Amino acid sequence: MGYAHEYAHAVLHRGRVPMEPTDHVVNWADGPRKGKYYPDAEAFALPGTEDLADVPVAPGLLPGAARAQDACGSSGFGLPLLSAMLKDSYGLTGRRLGIQANTDLAGLPFYTHANWSRGTAGGGGLYPVSIHWASGPSGPLTPGLHYYDIHRHALQRLLAGDVTDRVRDALGPDAPAEALGTDQYLILGVKYWQNSFKYNSFSFHVVCTDLGTLVQTWRIWAAARGLRLAPVLWFDEPRLNELLGVAGEEEAVFAVVPLHWDGTAPHRDTARRDAPRTDPRHRPTVRHRDAERSRTLLDFTALRAMHTATLDGAADRPAPGALAAAAALPVDAGAAGVRVGLPAPAFPDTGVRRALRDRRSSFGRFDARRRVGGGHLSAVLAACAGTRLAGDTDPSGEVRLARLYVFVNHVEGLEQGAYAYDPDRGDLCPVAPGPQGSFLQENYFLANYNLEQAGAVLVPTVRTTAVLDALGDRGYRLAVGTAGAVAQSFYLAASALGLGAGVALGFDNVSFAERLGLADGDEAPLLIMALGHERPGPADFRHEIA
Repeated sequence: MGYAHEYAHAVLHRGRVPMEPTDHVVNWADGPRKGKYYPDAEAFALPGTEDLADVPVAPGLLPGAARAQDACGSSGFGLPLLSAMLKDSYGLTGRRLGIQANTDLAGLPFYTHANWSRGTAGGGGLYPVSIHWASGPSGPLTPGLHYYDIHRHALQRLLAGDVTDRVRDALGPDAPAEALGTDQYLILGVKYWQNSFKYNSFSFHVVCTDLGTLVQTWRIWAAARGLRLAPVLWFDEPRLNELLGVAGEEEAVFAVVPLHWDGTAPHRDTARRDAPRTDPRHRPTVRHRDAERSRTLLDFTALRAMHTATLDGAADRPAPGALAAAAALPVDAGAAGVRVGLPAPAFPDTGVRRALRDRRSSFGRFDARRRVGGGHLSAVLAACAGTRLAGDTDPSGEVRLARLYVFVNHVEGLEQGAYAYDPDRGDLCPVAPGPQGSFLQENYFLANYNLEQAGAVLVPTVRTTAVLDALGDRGYRLAVGTAGAVAQSFYLAASALGLGAGVALGFDNVSFAERLGLADGDEAPLLIMALGHERPGPADFRHEIA
Protein backbone atom coordinates (compact mmCIF):
# COMPACT_ATOMS: atom_id res chain seq x y z
CA MET A 1 0.00 0.00 0.00
CA GLY A 2 1.19 3.51 -0.84
CA TYR A 3 1.21 6.69 1.17
CA ALA A 4 -2.29 7.63 -0.04
CA HIS A 5 -3.77 4.87 2.14
CA GLU A 6 -2.08 6.42 5.18
CA TYR A 7 -3.28 9.87 4.21
CA ALA A 8 -6.87 8.67 3.62
CA HIS A 9 -6.87 7.08 7.09
CA ALA A 10 -5.60 10.32 8.65
CA VAL A 11 -8.31 12.35 6.88
CA LEU A 12 -11.04 9.96 8.01
CA HIS A 13 -9.89 10.14 11.65
CA ARG A 14 -8.89 13.81 11.82
CA GLY A 15 -11.95 14.60 13.96
CA ARG A 16 -10.38 12.49 16.71
CA VAL A 17 -6.66 12.60 15.89
CA PRO A 18 -5.77 16.04 14.48
CA MET A 19 -3.50 16.06 11.46
CA GLU A 20 -0.05 17.60 11.82
CA PRO A 21 0.88 20.38 12.22
CA THR A 22 -1.52 20.83 15.13
CA ASP A 23 -0.15 24.29 15.98
CA HIS A 24 -0.77 25.86 12.58
CA VAL A 25 -2.24 29.38 12.78
CA VAL A 26 -3.68 30.94 9.64
CA ASN A 27 -2.08 34.29 8.77
CA TRP A 28 -5.02 35.88 7.03
CA ALA A 29 -3.22 39.18 6.52
CA ASP A 30 -0.57 37.40 4.41
CA GLY A 31 -2.94 35.12 2.53
CA PRO A 32 -2.68 34.50 -1.24
CA ARG A 33 -4.96 35.84 -3.94
CA LYS A 34 -8.01 33.92 -5.11
CA GLY A 35 -6.52 33.50 -8.54
CA LYS A 36 -3.19 33.88 -10.28
CA TYR A 37 -1.69 37.22 -11.31
CA TYR A 38 0.47 37.61 -14.40
CA PRO A 39 1.31 41.35 -14.49
CA ASP A 40 3.10 41.30 -17.86
CA ALA A 41 0.91 38.91 -19.85
CA GLU A 42 -1.20 40.29 -22.68
CA ALA A 43 -4.96 40.07 -22.01
CA PHE A 44 -7.87 39.58 -24.39
CA ALA A 45 -11.45 40.21 -23.30
CA LEU A 46 -13.76 37.25 -23.82
CA PRO A 47 -17.14 37.68 -25.56
CA GLY A 48 -20.10 38.67 -23.42
CA THR A 49 -22.31 35.87 -22.18
CA GLU A 50 -25.66 37.44 -21.36
CA ASP A 51 -26.97 37.21 -24.93
CA LEU A 52 -26.46 33.45 -25.04
CA ALA A 53 -29.80 31.74 -24.46
CA ASP A 54 -30.07 29.78 -21.22
CA VAL A 55 -31.06 26.10 -21.32
CA PRO A 56 -32.82 23.96 -18.69
CA VAL A 57 -30.56 22.43 -16.10
CA ALA A 58 -32.50 19.14 -15.88
CA PRO A 59 -30.88 17.28 -18.82
CA GLY A 60 -27.49 17.65 -17.18
CA LEU A 61 -28.69 16.60 -13.73
CA LEU A 62 -30.96 13.66 -14.36
CA PRO A 63 -29.20 10.27 -14.11
CA GLY A 64 -27.53 9.16 -17.30
CA ALA A 65 -28.07 12.37 -19.24
CA ALA A 66 -24.50 13.61 -18.96
CA ARG A 67 -23.20 10.21 -19.99
CA ALA A 68 -25.61 9.65 -22.85
CA GLN A 69 -24.79 12.84 -24.75
CA ASP A 70 -22.19 12.54 -27.49
CA ALA A 71 -20.14 15.60 -28.33
CA CYS A 72 -19.19 14.21 -31.72
CA GLY A 73 -22.83 14.24 -32.76
CA SER A 74 -23.32 17.96 -32.01
CA SER A 75 -21.78 21.15 -33.30
CA GLY A 76 -19.20 21.46 -30.54
CA PHE A 77 -17.72 24.45 -28.76
CA GLY A 78 -17.06 27.88 -30.19
CA LEU A 79 -15.52 30.91 -28.50
CA PRO A 80 -18.89 32.36 -27.31
CA LEU A 81 -19.87 29.00 -25.84
CA LEU A 82 -16.52 28.51 -24.13
CA SER A 83 -16.65 32.05 -22.77
CA ALA A 84 -20.10 31.43 -21.31
CA MET A 85 -19.06 28.15 -19.69
CA LEU A 86 -16.01 29.75 -18.08
CA LYS A 87 -18.03 32.69 -16.81
CA ASP A 88 -20.89 30.57 -15.48
CA SER A 89 -18.56 28.13 -13.73
CA TYR A 90 -15.53 29.97 -12.33
CA GLY A 91 -16.02 33.63 -13.26
CA LEU A 92 -17.13 36.21 -10.71
CA THR A 93 -20.89 36.65 -11.03
CA GLY A 94 -21.92 38.68 -7.98
CA ARG A 95 -21.10 39.77 -4.47
CA ARG A 96 -22.16 37.78 -1.43
CA LEU A 97 -23.22 40.09 1.37
CA GLY A 98 -26.13 38.89 3.48
CA ILE A 99 -26.82 38.18 7.11
CA GLN A 100 -25.78 34.59 7.83
CA ALA A 101 -23.95 32.53 10.42
CA ASN A 102 -20.50 32.09 8.88
CA THR A 103 -17.47 33.36 10.77
CA ASP A 104 -16.36 35.83 8.06
CA LEU A 105 -19.58 37.86 8.23
CA ALA A 106 -18.06 40.82 10.08
CA GLY A 107 -15.52 41.50 7.34
CA LEU A 108 -17.76 41.13 4.29
CA PRO A 109 -19.02 44.75 4.16
CA PHE A 110 -15.44 45.89 3.58
CA TYR A 111 -14.44 45.80 -0.07
CA THR A 112 -11.03 44.28 0.67
CA HIS A 113 -12.77 41.32 2.36
CA ALA A 114 -15.62 41.02 -0.13
CA ASN A 115 -16.79 37.52 -1.03
CA TRP A 116 -17.43 37.28 -4.77
CA SER A 117 -19.76 34.49 -5.83
CA ARG A 118 -19.09 31.86 -8.49
CA GLY A 119 -21.27 29.18 -9.98
CA THR A 120 -18.95 26.43 -8.78
CA ALA A 121 -18.59 25.61 -5.10
CA GLY A 122 -15.12 25.87 -3.57
CA GLY A 123 -13.69 24.36 -0.38
CA GLY A 124 -13.49 27.24 2.07
CA GLY A 125 -14.27 29.60 -0.83
CA LEU A 126 -10.56 29.54 -1.79
CA TYR A 127 -10.75 28.33 -5.43
CA PRO A 128 -7.21 27.03 -6.03
CA VAL A 129 -7.88 25.58 -9.50
CA SER A 130 -6.27 27.51 -12.36
CA ILE A 131 -7.76 27.16 -15.86
CA HIS A 132 -5.55 27.21 -18.94
CA TRP A 133 -6.63 26.84 -22.55
CA ALA A 134 -4.27 25.22 -25.04
CA SER A 135 -5.63 26.14 -28.45
CA GLY A 136 -4.45 24.72 -31.78
CA PRO A 137 -5.07 25.64 -35.42
CA SER A 138 -8.78 24.78 -35.39
CA GLY A 139 -9.48 27.43 -32.75
CA PRO A 140 -10.51 31.07 -33.24
CA LEU A 141 -7.30 32.62 -31.88
CA THR A 142 -3.67 32.48 -32.81
CA PRO A 143 -2.59 29.08 -31.44
CA GLY A 144 -1.11 29.30 -27.99
CA LEU A 145 -1.56 28.75 -24.27
CA HIS A 146 -3.85 31.08 -22.35
CA TYR A 147 -4.77 31.57 -18.69
CA TYR A 148 -8.37 32.39 -17.74
CA ASP A 149 -8.34 35.55 -15.64
CA ILE A 150 -11.43 35.20 -13.46
CA HIS A 151 -11.48 38.81 -12.27
CA ARG A 152 -11.58 40.36 -15.73
CA HIS A 153 -13.26 37.46 -17.57
CA ALA A 154 -10.37 37.57 -20.00
CA LEU A 155 -7.66 35.39 -21.45
CA GLN A 156 -4.02 36.14 -20.83
CA ARG A 157 -1.67 34.80 -23.47
CA LEU A 158 1.16 33.02 -21.72
CA LEU A 159 2.73 31.43 -24.77
CA ALA A 160 2.30 31.88 -28.54
CA GLY A 161 2.45 28.89 -30.85
CA ASP A 162 0.71 25.54 -31.15
CA VAL A 163 1.64 23.33 -28.18
CA THR A 164 -1.32 20.97 -28.44
CA ASP A 165 0.90 18.26 -29.89
CA ARG A 166 2.84 18.36 -26.62
CA VAL A 167 -0.39 18.12 -24.62
CA ARG A 168 -1.58 15.22 -26.77
CA ASP A 169 1.73 13.45 -26.37
CA ALA A 170 1.56 13.88 -22.58
CA LEU A 171 -1.85 12.21 -22.53
CA GLY A 172 -0.37 9.09 -24.09
CA PRO A 173 -1.42 6.89 -27.03
CA ASP A 174 -3.93 4.98 -24.89
CA ALA A 175 -5.92 8.10 -23.94
CA PRO A 176 -9.61 8.16 -24.98
CA ALA A 177 -10.13 8.85 -28.66
CA GLU A 178 -11.87 12.17 -27.95
CA ALA A 179 -8.69 13.36 -26.20
CA LEU A 180 -6.49 12.48 -29.18
CA GLY A 181 -8.86 13.71 -31.89
CA THR A 182 -8.83 17.40 -31.00
CA ASP A 183 -6.45 20.32 -30.71
CA GLN A 184 -8.34 22.18 -27.97
CA TYR A 185 -7.73 21.43 -24.29
CA LEU A 186 -8.59 22.95 -20.94
CA ILE A 187 -5.71 22.26 -18.54
CA LEU A 188 -6.58 22.40 -14.84
CA GLY A 189 -3.78 23.17 -12.42
CA VAL A 190 -3.91 23.41 -8.64
CA LYS A 191 -1.88 26.04 -6.81
CA TYR A 192 -1.38 24.35 -3.44
CA TRP A 193 -0.58 27.45 -1.38
CA GLN A 194 -3.88 29.03 -2.37
CA ASN A 195 -5.52 26.38 -0.19
CA SER A 196 -2.81 25.09 2.14
CA PHE A 197 -2.28 28.48 3.81
CA LYS A 198 -5.60 27.74 5.56
CA TYR A 199 -6.01 23.94 5.53
CA ASN A 200 -2.31 22.90 5.76
CA SER A 201 -1.99 19.08 5.57
CA PHE A 202 -5.71 18.63 4.92
CA SER A 203 -5.43 20.79 1.83
CA PHE A 204 -4.66 17.99 -0.64
CA HIS A 205 -8.00 16.43 0.21
CA VAL A 206 -9.77 19.78 -0.21
CA VAL A 207 -8.23 20.63 -3.58
CA CYS A 208 -9.30 17.23 -4.93
CA THR A 209 -12.91 18.12 -4.08
CA ASP A 210 -12.40 21.48 -5.81
CA LEU A 211 -11.29 19.69 -8.96
CA GLY A 212 -14.46 17.59 -8.87
CA THR A 213 -16.81 20.53 -8.36
CA LEU A 214 -15.41 22.42 -11.35
CA VAL A 215 -15.38 19.44 -13.72
CA GLN A 216 -18.92 18.53 -12.71
CA THR A 217 -20.12 22.08 -13.38
CA TRP A 218 -18.73 21.78 -16.88
CA ARG A 219 -20.26 18.34 -17.39
CA ILE A 220 -23.70 19.58 -16.32
CA TRP A 221 -23.36 22.77 -18.36
CA ALA A 222 -22.24 20.91 -21.47
CA ALA A 223 -24.76 18.07 -21.14
CA ALA A 224 -27.64 20.55 -21.02
CA ARG A 225 -26.43 21.73 -24.46
CA GLY A 226 -25.97 18.26 -25.92
CA LEU A 227 -22.20 18.18 -25.41
CA ARG A 228 -20.04 15.72 -23.51
CA LEU A 229 -16.99 16.59 -21.41
CA ALA A 230 -14.78 14.11 -19.59
CA PRO A 231 -11.49 14.76 -17.77
CA VAL A 232 -8.23 12.93 -18.37
CA LEU A 233 -6.55 12.29 -15.00
CA TRP A 234 -3.63 10.04 -16.04
CA PHE A 235 -0.90 11.75 -18.10
CA ASP A 236 2.74 12.78 -18.08
CA GLU A 237 2.31 15.36 -15.34
CA PRO A 238 5.92 16.68 -15.21
CA ARG A 239 5.75 17.39 -18.94
CA LEU A 240 2.62 19.54 -18.56
CA ASN A 241 3.96 21.21 -15.42
CA GLU A 242 7.03 22.17 -17.44
CA LEU A 243 4.80 23.51 -20.22
CA LEU A 244 2.97 25.76 -17.75
CA GLY A 245 6.26 26.84 -16.21
CA VAL A 246 5.29 25.73 -12.70
CA ALA A 247 7.21 23.81 -10.06
CA GLY A 248 5.29 20.61 -9.37
CA GLU A 249 5.81 20.90 -5.63
CA GLU A 250 4.02 24.29 -5.60
CA GLU A 251 1.51 23.93 -8.44
CA ALA A 252 0.61 20.89 -10.50
CA VAL A 253 -1.67 19.90 -13.36
CA PHE A 254 -4.53 17.77 -12.02
CA ALA A 255 -6.63 17.19 -15.13
CA VAL A 256 -6.90 17.83 -18.86
CA VAL A 257 -10.36 18.30 -20.40
CA PRO A 258 -10.48 17.86 -24.21
CA LEU A 259 -12.93 20.05 -26.13
CA HIS A 260 -14.75 19.06 -29.29
CA TRP A 261 -14.50 22.25 -31.34
CA ASP A 262 -17.01 23.57 -33.83
CA GLY A 263 -14.90 24.53 -36.81
CA THR A 264 -12.32 23.40 -39.27
CA ALA A 265 -10.65 20.10 -38.45
CA PRO A 266 -7.09 20.30 -37.14
CA HIS A 267 -4.44 20.64 -39.83
CA ARG A 268 -2.86 17.33 -38.87
CA ASP A 269 -4.30 13.90 -38.21
CA THR A 270 -4.63 14.29 -34.45
CA ALA A 271 -6.71 11.13 -34.07
CA ARG A 272 -3.92 8.73 -35.00
CA ARG A 273 -2.84 6.77 -31.97
CA ASP A 274 0.39 5.73 -33.70
CA ALA A 275 1.39 9.27 -34.58
CA PRO A 276 5.07 10.04 -33.89
CA ARG A 277 5.90 11.53 -30.54
CA THR A 278 6.96 15.16 -30.35
CA ASP A 279 10.59 16.03 -30.74
CA PRO A 280 12.11 15.73 -27.24
CA ARG A 281 14.46 18.60 -28.06
CA HIS A 282 11.47 20.93 -28.46
CA ARG A 283 10.57 21.93 -24.90
CA PRO A 284 8.33 25.02 -24.97
CA THR A 285 7.53 26.53 -21.59
CA VAL A 286 5.66 29.52 -20.21
CA ARG A 287 8.09 32.20 -19.10
CA HIS A 288 5.54 34.44 -17.42
CA ARG A 289 5.45 33.92 -13.67
CA ASP A 290 2.57 34.28 -11.24
CA ALA A 291 3.24 37.19 -8.86
CA GLU A 292 2.54 35.76 -5.39
CA ARG A 293 0.91 38.09 -2.87
CA SER A 294 2.03 36.21 0.27
CA ARG A 295 5.41 37.16 1.69
CA THR A 296 5.81 33.88 3.60
CA LEU A 297 4.97 30.50 2.09
CA LEU A 298 4.91 27.39 4.28
CA ASP A 299 5.52 23.78 3.35
CA PHE A 300 3.55 20.86 4.79
CA THR A 301 4.96 17.37 4.95
CA ALA A 302 1.72 15.47 4.26
CA LEU A 303 0.85 17.73 1.33
CA ARG A 304 4.25 17.22 -0.28
CA ALA A 305 4.07 13.47 0.37
CA MET A 306 0.64 13.24 -1.29
CA HIS A 307 1.86 15.21 -4.27
CA THR A 308 4.77 12.81 -4.65
CA ALA A 309 2.56 9.74 -4.16
CA THR A 310 0.03 10.77 -6.81
CA LEU A 311 2.81 11.79 -9.20
CA ASP A 312 4.29 8.31 -9.15
CA GLY A 313 3.03 6.42 -12.18
CA ALA A 314 1.02 9.41 -13.37
CA ALA A 315 1.38 8.41 -17.01
CA ASP A 316 0.57 4.73 -16.38
CA ARG A 317 -3.14 4.67 -17.08
CA PRO A 318 -4.96 1.81 -15.29
CA ALA A 319 -6.21 -1.04 -17.42
CA PRO A 320 -9.76 -0.77 -18.80
CA GLY A 321 -12.27 -2.04 -16.28
CA ALA A 322 -9.94 -1.67 -13.28
CA LEU A 323 -12.25 0.83 -11.61
CA ALA A 324 -15.13 -1.66 -11.44
CA ALA A 325 -13.55 -3.30 -8.39
CA ALA A 326 -14.15 -0.06 -6.43
CA ALA A 327 -17.76 0.51 -7.49
CA ALA A 328 -20.31 1.51 -4.86
CA LEU A 329 -21.88 -1.50 -3.17
CA PRO A 330 -25.55 -2.30 -3.78
CA VAL A 331 -28.03 -1.31 -1.10
CA ASP A 332 -28.98 -4.12 1.27
CA ALA A 333 -32.47 -3.72 2.65
CA GLY A 334 -31.75 -6.22 5.42
CA ALA A 335 -33.52 -9.40 6.33
CA ALA A 336 -36.89 -7.68 6.62
CA GLY A 337 -36.56 -6.15 3.17
CA VAL A 338 -38.06 -2.85 4.36
CA ARG A 339 -38.36 -0.16 1.70
CA VAL A 340 -39.61 3.41 1.91
CA GLY A 341 -40.93 4.80 -1.33
CA LEU A 342 -40.14 8.22 -2.80
CA PRO A 343 -41.94 10.20 -5.50
CA ALA A 344 -40.35 10.18 -8.95
CA PRO A 345 -37.65 12.88 -9.36
CA ALA A 346 -38.61 15.93 -11.38
CA PHE A 347 -37.03 19.32 -12.00
CA PRO A 348 -38.53 22.65 -13.07
CA ASP A 349 -37.33 24.35 -16.26
CA THR A 350 -34.76 26.42 -14.39
CA GLY A 351 -31.91 27.51 -16.65
CA VAL A 352 -28.36 26.35 -16.05
CA ARG A 353 -27.09 29.91 -15.76
CA ARG A 354 -29.88 30.87 -13.37
CA ALA A 355 -29.19 27.87 -11.16
CA LEU A 356 -25.47 28.64 -11.12
CA ARG A 357 -25.99 32.31 -10.31
CA ASP A 358 -28.43 31.47 -7.50
CA ARG A 359 -26.21 28.76 -5.98
CA ARG A 360 -24.97 29.63 -2.50
CA SER A 361 -24.30 28.12 0.91
CA SER A 362 -27.12 28.66 3.39
CA PHE A 363 -24.92 29.20 6.48
CA GLY A 364 -27.40 29.01 9.34
CA ARG A 365 -30.46 30.15 7.40
CA PHE A 366 -32.36 26.84 7.43
CA ASP A 367 -35.93 26.92 8.73
CA ALA A 368 -37.49 23.67 9.91
CA ARG A 369 -41.03 25.14 9.93
CA ARG A 370 -41.30 24.35 6.21
CA ARG A 371 -40.79 20.69 5.39
CA VAL A 372 -38.94 19.63 2.27
CA GLY A 373 -41.22 17.94 -0.24
CA GLY A 374 -40.62 14.24 -0.83
CA GLY A 375 -40.39 14.87 -4.58
CA HIS A 376 -37.72 17.51 -4.05
CA LEU A 377 -35.63 15.19 -1.91
CA SER A 378 -36.06 12.46 -4.52
CA ALA A 379 -34.84 14.80 -7.28
CA VAL A 380 -31.75 15.88 -5.34
CA LEU A 381 -30.87 12.28 -4.45
CA ALA A 382 -31.27 11.18 -8.07
CA ALA A 383 -29.07 14.03 -9.33
CA CYS A 384 -26.34 13.17 -6.84
CA ALA A 385 -26.53 9.43 -7.53
CA GLY A 386 -26.27 10.04 -11.26
CA THR A 387 -22.98 11.91 -10.89
CA ARG A 388 -19.90 10.54 -12.63
CA LEU A 389 -16.60 12.21 -13.46
CA ALA A 390 -16.35 9.71 -16.36
CA GLY A 391 -12.61 10.19 -16.71
CA ASP A 392 -10.13 8.10 -18.62
CA THR A 393 -10.52 5.16 -16.21
CA ASP A 394 -14.26 4.98 -16.99
CA PRO A 395 -14.91 6.83 -20.27
CA SER A 396 -18.48 5.59 -20.58
CA GLY A 397 -19.39 6.65 -17.04
CA GLU A 398 -20.80 3.25 -16.15
CA VAL A 399 -19.15 2.85 -12.74
CA ARG A 400 -20.96 4.47 -9.82
CA LEU A 401 -18.35 5.34 -7.19
CA ALA A 402 -20.48 7.28 -4.71
CA ARG A 403 -23.21 5.83 -2.52
CA LEU A 404 -25.72 8.09 -0.79
CA TYR A 405 -27.19 8.13 2.70
CA VAL A 406 -29.69 10.63 4.03
CA PHE A 407 -30.57 11.78 7.53
CA VAL A 408 -34.21 12.83 7.43
CA ASN A 409 -35.23 15.61 9.82
CA HIS A 410 -38.20 17.41 8.27
CA VAL A 411 -39.39 15.87 5.01
CA GLU A 412 -43.02 15.45 3.98
CA GLY A 413 -44.18 11.85 4.15
CA LEU A 414 -40.99 10.46 5.73
CA GLU A 415 -40.28 9.42 9.29
CA GLN A 416 -37.21 10.86 10.94
CA GLY A 417 -34.18 8.60 10.72
CA ALA A 418 -31.13 7.67 8.69
CA TYR A 419 -31.59 5.87 5.37
CA ALA A 420 -29.57 4.40 2.51
CA TYR A 421 -30.67 5.54 -0.95
CA ASP A 422 -31.14 2.91 -3.64
CA PRO A 423 -30.67 4.72 -6.99
CA ASP A 424 -31.78 1.75 -9.05
CA ARG A 425 -35.19 1.57 -7.35
CA GLY A 426 -35.46 5.22 -6.32
CA ASP A 427 -36.37 4.39 -2.71
CA LEU A 428 -34.87 4.35 0.79
CA CYS A 429 -33.79 1.61 3.15
CA PRO A 430 -33.88 2.44 6.91
CA VAL A 431 -30.52 2.35 8.70
CA ALA A 432 -31.10 4.13 12.03
CA PRO A 433 -34.65 5.08 13.20
CA GLY A 434 -35.70 8.15 15.15
CA PRO A 435 -34.64 11.80 15.38
CA GLN A 436 -31.09 12.47 14.20
CA GLY A 437 -30.75 16.20 14.88
CA SER A 438 -28.70 15.92 18.08
CA PHE A 439 -26.30 13.42 16.51
CA LEU A 440 -25.80 15.64 13.47
CA GLN A 441 -25.02 18.75 15.49
CA GLU A 442 -22.81 17.03 18.06
CA ASN A 443 -20.59 15.65 15.32
CA TYR A 444 -20.26 18.87 13.31
CA PHE A 445 -17.22 20.97 14.20
CA LEU A 446 -18.36 24.50 13.34
CA ALA A 447 -21.10 26.85 14.48
CA ASN A 448 -22.28 28.14 11.10
CA TYR A 449 -25.08 25.55 10.69
CA ASN A 450 -27.82 24.16 12.87
CA LEU A 451 -28.17 20.85 11.09
CA GLU A 452 -31.33 19.91 12.98
CA GLN A 453 -33.07 22.77 11.18
CA ALA A 454 -32.23 21.30 7.77
CA GLY A 455 -34.93 19.20 6.15
CA ALA A 456 -32.39 16.48 5.38
CA VAL A 457 -28.64 15.93 5.46
CA LEU A 458 -27.17 13.83 2.64
CA VAL A 459 -23.89 11.94 3.07
CA PRO A 460 -21.98 10.61 0.03
CA THR A 461 -19.55 7.77 0.66
CA VAL A 462 -16.78 6.43 -1.56
CA ARG A 463 -14.83 3.20 -1.10
CA THR A 464 -11.63 5.24 -1.02
CA THR A 465 -9.28 2.40 -0.11
CA ALA A 466 -10.82 0.20 -2.81
CA VAL A 467 -10.17 2.95 -5.38
CA LEU A 468 -6.55 3.17 -4.23
CA ASP A 469 -6.17 -0.60 -4.39
CA ALA A 470 -7.57 -0.63 -7.92
CA LEU A 471 -5.87 2.44 -9.37
CA GLY A 472 -2.88 3.21 -7.15
CA ASP A 473 -2.21 6.37 -5.15
CA ARG A 474 -3.21 8.65 -8.03
CA GLY A 475 -6.72 7.27 -7.66
CA TYR A 476 -7.10 9.51 -4.60
CA ARG A 477 -7.73 12.45 -6.93
CA LEU A 478 -10.56 10.53 -8.60
CA ALA A 479 -12.10 9.21 -5.37
CA VAL A 480 -12.27 12.58 -3.61
CA GLY A 481 -12.92 14.45 -6.85
CA THR A 482 -16.03 12.29 -7.26
CA ALA A 483 -17.27 13.46 -3.86
CA GLY A 484 -16.69 17.04 -4.99
CA ALA A 485 -18.65 16.36 -8.17
CA VAL A 486 -21.54 15.01 -6.08
CA ALA A 487 -21.45 18.18 -3.98
CA GLN A 488 -21.78 20.34 -7.11
CA SER A 489 -24.71 18.25 -8.38
CA PHE A 490 -26.28 18.69 -4.95
CA TYR A 491 -25.88 22.47 -5.01
CA LEU A 492 -27.28 22.86 -8.52
CA ALA A 493 -30.22 20.53 -7.91
CA ALA A 494 -31.10 22.47 -4.76
CA SER A 495 -30.72 25.78 -6.58
CA ALA A 496 -32.93 24.64 -9.47
CA LEU A 497 -35.60 23.59 -6.95
CA GLY A 498 -35.38 26.83 -4.95
CA LEU A 499 -34.02 25.10 -1.83
CA GLY A 500 -31.24 26.13 0.51
CA ALA A 501 -28.08 24.03 0.58
CA GLY A 502 -24.77 23.76 2.36
CA VAL A 503 -21.84 21.35 2.04
CA ALA A 504 -19.28 20.84 4.82
CA LEU A 505 -16.06 18.93 5.37
CA GLY A 506 -15.72 19.64 9.10
CA PHE A 507 -17.39 16.69 10.80
CA ASP A 508 -16.47 13.50 12.65
CA ASN A 509 -16.28 11.04 9.77
CA VAL A 510 -15.83 8.06 12.10
CA SER A 511 -19.02 8.82 14.05
CA PHE A 512 -20.98 9.02 10.80
CA ALA A 513 -19.51 5.72 9.64
CA GLU A 514 -20.55 4.13 12.93
CA ARG A 515 -24.06 5.59 12.83
CA LEU A 516 -24.54 4.33 9.27
CA GLY A 517 -23.20 0.86 10.06
CA LEU A 518 -20.08 1.28 7.93
CA ALA A 519 -17.39 0.85 10.60
CA ASP A 520 -16.46 -2.65 9.43
CA GLY A 521 -16.40 -1.82 5.71
CA ASP A 522 -14.42 0.40 3.38
CA GLU A 523 -16.99 3.12 2.69
CA ALA A 524 -15.74 6.53 3.78
CA PRO A 525 -18.21 9.37 4.49
CA LEU A 526 -16.53 12.30 2.73
CA LEU A 527 -19.06 15.16 2.96
CA ILE A 528 -22.22 16.22 4.71
CA MET A 529 -24.73 18.10 2.56
CA ALA A 530 -27.59 19.92 4.25
CA LEU A 531 -30.82 20.62 2.35
CA GLY A 532 -33.87 22.61 3.35
CA HIS A 533 -35.95 25.74 3.09
CA GLU A 534 -34.39 29.00 4.24
CA ARG A 535 -35.97 31.60 6.46
CA PRO A 536 -38.24 33.94 4.50
CA GLY A 537 -37.27 37.54 3.80
CA PRO A 538 -33.45 37.27 3.91
CA ALA A 539 -31.50 40.52 4.40
CA ASP A 540 -29.33 40.33 1.28
CA PHE A 541 -27.23 42.99 -0.43
CA ARG A 542 -28.48 43.57 -4.00
CA HIS A 543 -25.13 43.89 -5.73
CA GLU A 544 -26.73 44.03 -9.18
CA ILE A 545 -28.49 47.35 -8.48
CA ALA A 546 -25.87 48.92 -6.21
